[in-house]
Amino acid sequence: MRPNNLNILVIGSGGREHALAWKLAQSNRVANVYCAPGNAGMSMIGEIIPIKPLEFDKIIQFSRERAVDLVVVGPETPLIAGLADALESEGVAVFGPSRAAAQIEGSKVFTKQLLAENGITTGTFTVFSNPDEAASEIRQHFAEGRGPLVIKADGEAAGKGVVIAENEDAALQAIDQMMVRKVFGASGERIIIEEYLVGQEASLMVFADGEKVAPMTPAQDYKRAYDGDKGPNTGGMGCYSPVPALTPDLYDFAVKNIIQPTLSALMKKGIHYKGVLYAGLILTEDGPKLLEYNCRFGDPETQVVLPLLETDLVDVMEAVVEGRLDEIEIKWYNRRAVCVVLASGGYPGDYDTGFPINGLADAESAGAIVFHAGTKIADGQIVTAGGRVLGITAISDTFADAVSKAYSAVEKIRFQNMYYRKDIGARVL
Repeated sequence: MRPNNLNILVIGSGGREHALAWKLAQSNRVANVYCAPGNAGMSMIGEIIPIKPLEFDKIIQFSRERAVDLVVVGPETPLIAGLADALESEGVAVFGPSRAAAQIEGSKVFTKQLLAENGITTGTFTVFSNPDEAASEIRQHFAEGRGPLVIKADGEAAGKGVVIAENEDAALQAIDQMMVRKVFGASGERIIIEEYLVGQEASLMVFADGEKVAPMTPAQDYKRAYDGDKGPNTGGMGCYSPVPALTPDLYDFAVKNIIQPTLSALMKKGIHYKGVLYAGLILTEDGPKLLEYNCRFGDPETQVVLPLLETDLVDVMEAVVEGRLDEIEIKWYNRRAVCVVLASGGYPGDYDTGFPINGLADAESAGAIVFHAGTKIADGQIVTAGGRVLGITAISDTFADAVSKAYSAVEKIRFQNMYYRKDIGARVL
């Protein structure tokens, strides 16, 4: 990479990608930020490029024509499909793991077996490829009076392929959806039935350069659609950072006994993981255990973590790509961040889009950062274009003030059928 006047291409169109583009554009080293395909918010930061994340040939061609110095891949789907490999083979620098490394998210079975083979702490599990055998296991489990089960589709499911089944009927329904009706496509050809672990969850993302890791400030996500952690799983309805429940000792334990050994286990398979490795942890009475890995920045975790990053993100990404993460000191602001997601009514189920969004400037004037997710510009107006529409992030010295600022900004925004949780950050107050 050149030292300055860099051209950076961000792949994706969600809130995470807006946060990435926003942070990268703050660097004095960056000349141009391109966003493919981007969203309405990203159009205010850089040039929108009408290329989709799976159009590898077009991404490579654009990178050559515009002398792109670094491609930053936001979503998991193109990484799992091998975009990083395609770019590297053409001599284009890319921030994001290879196809082999992205299996860590692309196949929950691959990951669970990797953890088991290397003694890395996680919940007990069984893999099934036959729905009748899975149903038999479920019936026996509940007949013995044991507790809830977690049912997971093997592959990608946009954050929705996990069901916490409180009873036999719910578990059997999950098997039917995943393995028989194939609501998640090929991801349901194999499923995992896993023990239900009790405790607070935390998202711990790390920068990884193949051998070394640099942990980020942790975040806690709100997966369920409704207040009080009720309703179906979503891609995330809000989050906060840091996480008081993840004490320094637990944080160090997770890095040294879960994340670092995972990188070493991948290296034994000849896989050098470069990019962001996101560990979904649960803080049990026996200590942190791994729930799952993702092969990219979290969404909406990125919207609270990156505003707390003091070090230039370009410097960090460059160190990752060049395998010299140990040569850079990464600093974080000692502040608190809260993000409230504004969603379309009906999400994560069916919802309507195309509704004008009002009050965005007022929300920013109230002291919030407005990250766009499902938005686009139609007839000169910013309108809704997805399930999760906006992420309203507020930063302060205390959680109480960050929560207050976030919700004050939320009240400035209006669009038809707007829905949001009203308890984001409540557990740290």
